[in-house]
Amino acid sequence: MSRMPLLPASLPRLLLPAALMIALGACSSLLGGGERSQVTIYSPVVRVQPDPSWPKVDWALVLVKPTAARVVDSPRINVRPNPGELEVYKGVSWAQPATDMVDDALVRAFEDSGRITGVARATTGIRADYKLALDVRRFESDYRGQATPTALIEINAKLIHVIDQRVVADRTFRQEQPVGSTATGDVAHALEKGLEEVTRELVGWTLVTGQNDSKTATVIPSRLR
Repeated sequence: MSRMPLLPASLPRLLLPAALMIALGACSSLLGGGERSQVTIYSPVVRVQPDPSWPKVDWALVLVKPTAARVVDSPRINVRPNPGELEVYKGVSWAQPATDMVDDALVRAFEDSGRITGVARATTGIRADYKLALDVRRFESDYRGQATPTALIEINAKLIHVIDQRVVADRTFRQEQPVGSTATGDVAHALEKGLEEVTRELVGWTLVTGQNDSKTATVIPSRLR
């Protein structure tokens, strides 16, 4: 009687990645009869032109990593179809969570402004005079009973004097952009425009508010050289 050839001992290892790929493919499929759905990923590029009225300051700033509720701090694109209801758009996503988009936009805007001595994220450990703490409260589209939604971004900002942890100013910024259609691409574009506008407002407010405070602040750490 002929014998069946033995399988190489390494074969189970070779089959494992394929099995994992099948499992992952099944997990990644969205609703729709088990068929895999293609996800469109949006990656906003925010470029802010400096305002000539912004002061040129001689102090440094650190940006604290923005905070947000878990449902807001997500790559999913949120939509509020009715008051008190929050859902996500199917088949679309951001390239990164809302807090990271806000953080990146602000760092780039401050750096490109040419109006500040130094700016960096808090994790870099630079010696700074002020820090900017942000809480992203809303980053979504809201129908408000209308046929088409409005892109809505709401961010609370606190400018803090580092040496004594004094809150120099506290303000909530709110930016609304009409979408004009129900297309998710138009929603993403409107939120990108809203992020650009709120970034411009935050940079200008921080520079003006910090400069006014620095004139009376008793100690400016970066000047202690």
